[in-house]
This record gives sequence, structure tokens and C-alpha cells, in this order.
Amino acid sequence: MHQIQAFHRDQWDGFDRDPKTYLFNYNGYVKAAGRTVGLGLSAMTEVLGQEQNKFLRLSGSYHLPIGNNILSAGFQVGMVSKTLGTNWVAIDPTDPNIPTTGLSQGGFDANVGLMFYQKDKFYAGISATHLPATDLANLGFATARHFYLMGGYNYDLNNGLVVRSNLLVKSDMNASPAIDVNANVLWNNLLWGGLAFRPGDAIAPMAGMQMALATQQQGRYTYTHGIKMGYSYDVTLSTIKDYSAGSHEFFVTYEFNLGKTPIRRISGDPRLL
Repeated sequence: MHQIQAFHRDQWDGFDRDPKTYLFNYNGYVKAAGRTVGLGLSAMTEVLGQEQNKFLRLSGSYHLPIGNNILSAGFQVGMVSKTLGTNWVAIDPTDPNIPTTGLSQGGFDANVGLMFYQKDKFYAGISATHLPATDLANLGFATARHFYLMGGYNYDLNNGLVVRSNLLVKSDMNASPAIDVNANVLWNNLLWGGLAFRPGDAIAPMAGMQMALATQQQGRYTYTHGIKMGYSYDVTLSTIKDYSAGSHEFFVTYEFNLGKTPIRRISGDPRLL
């Protein structure tokens, strides 16, 4: 199975030059030496005022079956770059230390993760990002390591409804951890809706759909594919709620798989060949 995904987040709408995130991602599974491995490529851009952060990453993962469950270990390596513009707001515009031209610098970046899961039932994982804590000395900036704990469970109600719950805890080990609590209901494997809650920050209603598209037969190969999309709106609860019109997120995912159709032996009697 392979996935191509595009994601966009427009944060704190209403602020001048509010933060925006753009993400393109590919990931897929392949067989190697009888084992399942994952491959991925992602490109992300973050825009905050005159600051831009860009990430380009290659991913790999290994999946080890344990009974009905799977233990997966993954890693990412790539580059991070930061660019600062020239639109400074300064107390003293004549200060010679204020750059008059744009500044940019990049460096190596790496992430790792570990997850234990059963497909369509539960998952639990831990991950860390920005492991090298890359120092961009020319900009007076260094990436901070972040750590994530996550888990989720699906409750099948046996009437076409599945309740999907999950929890995400993230921290840079300096400030208090940020917590996301999410729950949504999937109906007939087609439509879903729910809520996400980040204490002290926002509550986010969300909705989406997913559907399998028509299967195509191409000789001995069967092409299966489908699409997923979703939207969420963050209602700001923090002290900036009087200034922010909330945040918007949208994603669309295309899934596809090309597999061989097995040759079936209809009869062993040569008279019927």
C-alpha cells in the first residue's frame, strides 16, 4: 500500500502574518527478504511572519510481526533550513546589528520512533525529533529536541460505527507537556466526525470522509485505490482568543496498491484444458 498526502494548517487566523504550515508526504510498504519495510519522503514548510523553516526528510521503517500484533521501528534523516527576512520591527532602526539582507542557514536533522500496534484496533508509540539539536549559529538559533508519547484504541460498536480515540503528549523537556485528547466516530467506513481538545489552548471539531474507488484490472495486476480527506477548526481557548479567529487544518490522502492476481488452476483434467 502506498499513500500520497497533502496537508495545510492556517494557525491563529486574524493575526497579521499568522503561522502557516504546508506538508507533502509519501509513504509506502514494500517486501524485502520476506519482511515488510516502509519507505517515505516528506517536505514541509513553516511560515511565521518573516521567518521560514523548511524540512526535507527520507524515512525508513521495519515491521516485525508478534502474534496478531506488529512492532515497528522507524527513522528519518534529512535537512532543516531557516530563513529570516528583512522586515524587522526595531526600537532603534539604525542599530548596526540589525541585518539589512535576508539570512539563511541549514543543517542535518534526524528523528526516530517506535510503535506497537494491531491494525484497526490499537497502537502505542514513542518518538523523538530533532535529535542532533542542529545549531544554526549564523542565525543565533538551534533546533530543540522534542519527545512524543501516543496511543489510540478503536471501539467497534458492531452497527456500522467505530469509535476511534487517541492521546498525544509532547514535550521539549523545558516547558510543561502539551496534551492532545481526540475522539471521533467512523460510520460505515465512509464518514467520520469528532473533537480534539488541548487543555488551555483549543477545542477542535473535525469531520472527514474516506472511500475506496473502483478496482481496475490490468492484465495479471489488480489496481486498488482510495481517497481520504478531512478538515478541522481550532476554537482558541487561550489568552489570545479575543484576537484569533481560530485555526484551520485540511488534508487529502490518495492511497493505491498494485498487486498480482494469482493464477487459479481450474481443473487438472487434460480433457477440460
